[in-house]
Amino acid sequence: MHTRILLIALLAALCGCQKEYTPKPRGYFRIDFPEKNYHKLEMDLPYSFEIADYSKPRLVKAANAQADWITISTPANKADLHISYARLKNDLPQYIEESRRLAYDHSIKADAIEERLFINPENQVYGTIYNIEGNAASPIQFFLTDSTSNFLRGSLYIREIPNIDSIRPVIEFLRPDIIRLIETTHWN
Repeated sequence: MHTRILLIALLAALCGCQKEYTPKPRGYFRIDFPEKNYHKLEMDLPYSFEIADYSKPRLVKAANAQADWITISTPANKADLHISYARLKNDLPQYIEESRRLAYDHSIKADAIEERLFINPENQVYGTIYNIEGNAASPIQFFLTDSTSNFLRGSLYIREIPNIDSIRPVIEFLRPDIIRLIETTHWN
C-alpha cells in the first residue's frame, strides 16, 4: 500500500512538472471599428447635423417624447445617442439648468465631470459638452442652443454594464462622431 502511494506521488510529480503555468492577463472582447465617414441627417426636423455612416437615426416613439426627438444608434457598438429638442418660449435658463442637473446626476458614479463650452457664432450654435469620467451610465452629454428659439440636448448611453475598462474604447471611438455632430449643427 505504501509503495502504491509513493508510485502515485512520483507519477504526479513527473506529469505535473512538464511546463510552468503562466497566469494570463484579464482579457476583454475584441472590438472592430469601421472607417469614419459622415453624411447629413436626412430627416425633416428643426435642426440638422452630420452623423456617421454606420449610425442609424430613428424618431423616438415613447409616450413622453416630443415630435422632434430622435435616437441615433450605433448597433455594432450597442450605443445610443438620445437627442431631445425643444422650441424655446423665454425658458432657456430652465432648460440649461435641467441639462446641467441631468449631467451631474451621474456624479455618484463619476470620477470627474469636465465641462467644455462650445461656441459657433457663424451658425448661431452655443452650448456645453459634459465629459463624464468613470463608470457613469452616460459618458458624454451636451446641450446646444441659439439662445432664442432652439434647444437641443444629447446624451450617449452604451447598452452594456458600465465597466469603464471594457467600454472606454467604444466611448473614445464615438467621441469624434459626437463632436462632429455638434460642430455641424444648424437650425432649420
